Amino acid sequence: MPVSVPQPGSVAPAEPPAAGPPVTGTPHGAGLTLLVIEDDPAGTITAPELSAAAGTRVRVRTARNLTEAERLLTDDVDCILLDLSLPVAGASCGAGAGPAAGSKGGPSATGAGTGTSASADASENASAAETGAPGAAAGPEAVSGRADELTALTHVLRLAPLHAVLALTAEDDTELAAEAVRVGAQDYLFRGELDARVLSRAIRYAVERKRADIAQHQLTESRLRAQENARLERGLLPTPLLDGSDLSFAARYRPGRSRALLGGDFYDTVRTPDGTVHAMIGDVCGHGPDEAALGVELRIAWRALTLAGLCGDELLSTLQQVLEHERQSEEIFATLCTVDIAPDGRRAGLCLAGHPAPLLTRRGQPARLLPYEDGGPALGLLPRARWPRRQVELGGAWSLMMYTDGLIEGRAGTGGSQRLGQDGMVAMVNEQLGRGLADEELLEAAVTEVRERHGGELTDDVAVLLLGRDPERTRRRGESAPRLRPAPVAQRSPAARTARTQRPPL
Repeated sequence: MPVSVPQPGSVAPAEPPAAGPPVTGTPHGAGLTLLVIEDDPAGTITAPELSAAAGTRVRVRTARNLTEAERLLTDDVDCILLDLSLPVAGASCGAGAGPAAGSKGGPSATGAGTGTSASADASENASAAETGAPGAAAGPEAVSGRADELTALTHVLRLAPLHAVLALTAEDDTELAAEAVRVGAQDYLFRGELDARVLSRAIRYAVERKRADIAQHQLTESRLRAQENARLERGLLPTPLLDGSDLSFAARYRPGRSRALLGGDFYDTVRTPDGTVHAMIGDVCGHGPDEAALGVELRIAWRALTLAGLCGDELLSTLQQVLEHERQSEEIFATLCTVDIAPDGRRAGLCLAGHPAPLLTRRGQPARLLPYEDGGPALGLLPRARWPRRQVELGGAWSLMMYTDGLIEGRAGTGGSQRLGQDGMVAMVNEQLGRGLADEELLEAAVTEVRERHGGELTDDVAVLLLGRDPERTRRRGESAPRLRPAPVAQRSPAARTARTQRPPL
């Protein structure tokens, strides 16, 4: 039985695609468009027969060769029926050529679903080398055996990587039919078995299978991209450098962006060779990936400048220059809080650039905010701003909590509109201190209670770090640690002697 090829004039010409963006799929019950590529003008199955068998309107377009098929392949085509014996002489065989290649956005743009039992043996289709679309052919060289007989198919798959394709072959030529499915066709049909009912069902199956193939391909790409982004962001998170310090350190970080590890908030802590511990926390306005990238740049710049010996106003002025050069627009700014703690741990220098003041807790005393009246503006707001450094007495045993405004901008209670604010946070921390919490337990409890009061996850980025000094606990820990007598230098290995003379890596 010859393939269904309506005669010119026997079927109304297909409607041109509507103006505007292409649709993303053909819903069940909507009309279908079939592009038949066959050079035999005879045909016994007409569009009315297909429409009756499919239960919906089927529009048929006919192409006598590949060049004509390229012209008729528009976004509203749902499926292609290709005669594998079609000659390819005279076809414009540029891979991916034609306006439809790479621009398909119609029903097949979202793929196709499950195929018939005839195509179940070849669920893995080759990806197109140039488009990367699932189900597209990789070229004749990828076909084993009867490659010459599939030249027309490989060309169509390059031309229409996002369309469902049915292969039509001679009766009982199962080898060629299976090879066509391995190359990228969704299904195959035999000429002797072709009728309106079989063809209409095959069209539906092919479209649904292609939709599922592309959906699976997009899902795999999305997962790989998410894994790559997670590895990248994890590598950009800070690693505090506190070797040799007796200060305790804890931090909590949660970006406001969904499925992200980095936000516009940033922090870092380093100990310089003179024994001073420097800590910083900041916040870039905004929540997108550009703000997260800028926060990483500022953090790395702060670490480099701190290790180079800069401090206070000189350091912040240089950071503002970095911000001005790296930001996407002049409206972007960043708040910052820096603390440099003296080697004896009893006093610190404080600089604020539009950032909330840290919270200081001393043993036996309620928590209080450090002075913030003399702070300077946020980085990036004023070109010649200054940031005075204020000396703060910490005492013998203390805890210092540094945080971003995402911690205090949540609601003070579930269902209310009042914000927690700095005063609310101080009162909350004092309640937790009254319950005997300290150090990392205090930090964890504070973040948890803020989230509970807000009634769920906070919408803004949140970064909190806690530095502490407890000489009594440090002394007890030192007494309980086993004391090892160091070996004489002459008895140490060359590697050990070298290690003692080198500075720890950054």
